[in-house]
Amino acid sequence: MTLNLPLFYFSYFVFVFVLSILMNSLFLKFSRTLGIRKSESIIRWSDLHKPALGGITFFITFLLSLIIYSLFFSSSNFLLHSETLGLLATCTIAFLMGLADDAYDTNPILKFSAQVFCGIILIYSGIYVQLFENIYLDYLVTMLWVVGIMNAINLLDNMDAISSVVSLNVMVTILCLLIIERHPDSVFFTLILGTASAISAFLLFNWFPSKMYMGDTGTQFLGAFMAAVSILFLWGTTPEPFLPATKHVLSVLLTFALPIIDTTVVFVNRLLKGASPFVGGKDHTTHHLFYLGLSEPRIALIYSAYSGTSLLCVVFINKYIQNWSVLYFSLFAAYFVISLTVFFIITRSKKKDHAI
Repeated sequence: MTLNLPLFYFSYFVFVFVLSILMNSLFLKFSRTLGIRKSESIIRWSDLHKPALGGITFFITFLLSLIIYSLFFSSSNFLLHSETLGLLATCTIAFLMGLADDAYDTNPILKFSAQVFCGIILIYSGIYVQLFENIYLDYLVTMLWVVGIMNAINLLDNMDAISSVVSLNVMVTILCLLIIERHPDSVFFTLILGTASAISAFLLFNWFPSKMYMGDTGTQFLGAFMAAVSILFLWGTTPEPFLPATKHVLSVLLTFALPIIDTTVVFVNRLLKGASPFVGGKDHTTHHLFYLGLSEPRIALIYSAYSGTSLLCVVFINKYIQNWSVLYFSLFAAYFVISLTVFFIITRSKKKDHAI
């Protein structure tokens, strides 16, 4: 019997959504200290200490999606593929490292080492950026990308719902590209859809005023997962001439615009102030929007709207632009540069006393 893919995926999304709500409710009910840290090294926007348990549901859903795919699709040997094994190992290490960090406040060097190890595993399994003729340059870009995204998603988890809405839009963007490229029956589609559903359910607990955070358990897992699938479906699979390659690079920049912009702006501002860019603080783009008078729900909606606009840009680039040209490159590059400039200007604006 032929599987009805739209019906199957709709049913699976609903199933994961309901299951995730139940799991998060259970974790919230029985949580005591896991993820509720009072360490001075963790800078939270809210002074309230809440459990950082959201990532546990993400990882359970990830494993469940592997099981579901093996049951409903004929490719029963998909786990023997190096890419699938590499993704599983990478996400598991990222999850465990995040879980340890939420529970015990681990040494930053250990956390960074785990991120580097995630990059090495992906490269070894064949998941790496392929932009250059020199494979070692590809390896270097891959390592920077994996470590950078894992940290960028972590940095975005500084206010209710922000990291969740941004990650959800990244997932939806890649799902759209998989549909455009006619790969809806791949294991990666099932994995991404299941994780997107889990994030959607988590938003019910993470929206202002939040009941729980995703914590490092969630940000490290999502960062590693999204870095890997973006390499597979955004960066391109073979080295190309400069102009065609810019299409892939811009797709990446627009899909991950907010994590890249926020991290860049924060690092530049801290360096300009002579402060360490690696020490936490309440100086992210989200915080400055609050200082300018916006409430936390409105900031989350702004980030959702911007992420949605970037999603439409990426879909337009990959579905409707057949002949990529310098004009298209200039237009979409300008969109990204203007966005970066606007957010930088926002962080240099004067603060207000109250949010509306």
